[in-house]
Amino acid sequence: MKFTWQKQSNEPKTLKKFLNTHGISHRMYKNIKTSGQVLINSRSSDSQTKLADGDQVTVILPDEAGDPNVAVSEQPIKVVYEDDNWLVVDKPAGLTVVPGPANRDDTLVNRVKGYLVRAGATDLVPHIITRLDRFTSGLVLIAKHRLANSLANELLAAKQLHKRYLAVVSGVGLPDHGRIQKPIAKDPNGYGQIISDDGRFSDTEYWVRQRLNDDMLVEVALHTGRTHQIRVHFASIGHPLLGDQLYHGPMNMGIDRQALHAVMLGFNDPFSQSEIMLKSPLPKDMSSILD
Repeated sequence: MKFTWQKQSNEPKTLKKFLNTHGISHRMYKNIKTSGQVLINSRSSDSQTKLADGDQVTVILPDEAGDPNVAVSEQPIKVVYEDDNWLVVDKPAGLTVVPGPANRDDTLVNRVKGYLVRAGATDLVPHIITRLDRFTSGLVLIAKHRLANSLANELLAAKQLHKRYLAVVSGVGLPDHGRIQKPIAKDPNGYGQIISDDGRFSDTEYWVRQRLNDDMLVEVALHTGRTHQIRVHFASIGHPLLGDQLYHGPMNMGIDRQALHAVMLGFNDPFSQSEIMLKSPLPKDMSSILD
């Protein structure tokens, strides 16, 4: 895959620093020099080469061959958006995102690899940017190559990758808008997470979108990204998610998994400089609760 940029007057003059501003780290640069190409005005160069305003810098990324230990799954995926750099998939509840001891053959990564193989892609390493729990449904962003992965991680670090969730929480009485700021730590005696003074600062913002007789639909924005953060925080204030057995949510409300859906994903695409804003409708098991 090839990318070309033109040096502007406000950008660094050395090639290495210039490339860094475009998402190419030192490690990636070394990899490109080994099996790809970096050209200035169509000529080879080294990292200390000085750039003049108007110079054209071209980077040819080496292909990312698939890991032979990652199986190819023929199961389908629901593609919400795709271009040369990004793939956004609407993940169903129950599908694990990455291979692990319990499932190595049919996770989202296996399915995306199969999708890329069938499309004839030469980059066969799906870089998962926004991971979801197995039983959480909704939008997952995947970078299709090294540079997209690097730029996506910069967006995450700068809090410029925006996500919203919808959850159905048990009980009534929450204010229309609120914020839960409690530290979260791994439960030393179990699988999940707990609220603990020894944990990491965690910040969840929510808006009540619908009030029912015994529960509420809330929209959620995460200002930190901790494991199970939404589930732990709402359980900690006495409003666990419906179907969330791990955090003692009610299991008799018509849903047998945590009622949590990644409904919106948005960011300014660093390649096209255009805004990407995507939404996913509630799956049937959640919408039927509201009906």
